Amino acid sequence: MRTLLGQCGVWSAALLLLGVSLSAQTSSDGFVPIFDGKTLQGWHASAKTGHSGASQHQSGGRWGVENGAIVGSQDLPGNGGIFLTDEAFGDFEVVLEMNNDFGPDSGLFLRSTEDGTAYQAMIDYHAGGNLMGLYGEGNLGAKPSLRNFNFTDKVTVILEQTNSPVALPVLVESWPSFWRHGQWNELRARIVHNPPTITTWINGVKFIEWTETKKRHPDAGGIGLQVHGGGDFTKQFVRYRNIRIKKLSGTGVK
Repeated sequence: MRTLLGQCGVWSAALLLLGVSLSAQTSSDGFVPIFDGKTLQGWHASAKTGHSGASQHQSGGRWGVENGAIVGSQDLPGNGGIFLTDEAFGDFEVVLEMNNDFGPDSGLFLRSTEDGTAYQAMIDYHAGGNLMGLYGEGNLGAKPSLRNFNFTDKVTVILEQTNSPVALPVLVESWPSFWRHGQWNELRARIVHNPPTITTWINGVKFIEWTETKKRHPDAGGIGLQVHGGGDFTKQFVRYRNIRIKKLSGTGVK
């Protein structure tokens, strides 16, 4: 049975409204930062994906640090890319806070290769897009392609995907209070085992849990942030802060 927010979601929402960093609250549970809030140390842009290549310009997009957040955009119209951790991770849970403009297509890449093949927790923050659905990027051939809602042309209005195998865990009418556009919201993803089981959360509420049927991807890879290619999103931005990771053993993880 769905609730308006769920007990965990209410607690998360309360913390966000008070301006408290949710990620900071979990530091005692084994999460460690992978972004220092000041520099891009430990990260690099990759132009080896299909999202980079406008006018034969290979840069991987434009990435920097502003007000304690990683900020990304296309550097030329149509030219995006991914921003990857230098370190590869196997079984892990990653949490971050997001405050993107409504328009750019982004994503959280899990076990990503340099060419962007990864299991993607979608951050398609635009009309027709969704948050924290799952998508097989690059050589994974769009498998899975799983979501339980889509945005309309308004960030405050969503439509439930009634044919989704995973039910939407919040009420459609609660979306404007559950997700606060223009403020920092928490996104979280976990990937364990191979074939993997992947779980995603928005503001503390579980949205997707899915298990792959066979091994199709390496056991470890980078964590990536995406700026999608195509269109002109040089003046709209994605913003991520308080990025933390907890490494997991993979065995018996709940």
